Amino acid sequence: MAKLTVYGTPLSTYVRTVRLLLEEAGVDYTVQDIDIFTGENQSPEYLAKNPFGKVPTLEVDGDVIYETPAITDYLNTVFANNQFSPSEPMLQARMRQIITIIDNYFYPAAISKIVIQRLIVPIRGGKPDKDQIQNAIAPAQKAIQAIESITVGSPYLLGSQLTIADFYLIPVFIYLSQTPEYEAITAQTPKLQVWWDAVKPLPNVNKVCA
Repeated sequence: MAKLTVYGTPLSTYVRTVRLLLEEAGVDYTVQDIDIFTGENQSPEYLAKNPFGKVPTLEVDGDVIYETPAITDYLNTVFANNQFSPSEPMLQARMRQIITIIDNYFYPAAISKIVIQRLIVPIRGGKPDKDQIQNAIAPAQKAIQAIESITVGSPYLLGSQLTIADFYLIPVFIYLSQTPEYEAITAQTPKLQVWWDAVKPLPNVNKVCA
């Protein structure tokens, strides 16, 4: 059996994406906490594994993979028999479309701006920047409505089976749903509300994202 280690801050949405896949696949792994808040991700030891200092990084029997799309593709292929990627080409394209929307448009507005200002800044003794929050609402709405428009549902994003796209979106919703902006951002997304009600109580979501 391969020895898997996930390096990264457990609070990171992308670390949680990888862990959700591993948990759903029933794969044994170890988490090595790399604290991005104290700069541990910029240490020489970590940069030797990931020169960009981002999390997560996956180590498999001494081989290192970084960048979440590469990690999730590898894990899905090698350890999950591709069960988290639809077999139908259009649904595969939709999955990658959702992931790219999250990476490029939804995460930067919802997490980097709103969640950081609402949840992280106060914990660290600061005062939320209301202009940053306000300016991020419209981009977050646009991104989530784009995801809504290509979501299949029943009950997951692309049908009856969880996919990598679900593992990307769940951790973002976990945090965004704790902010006052959540209801306004998701007001026009009925399919995603049904989806959220379906995934929120899943045992592995509670295990990884609690």
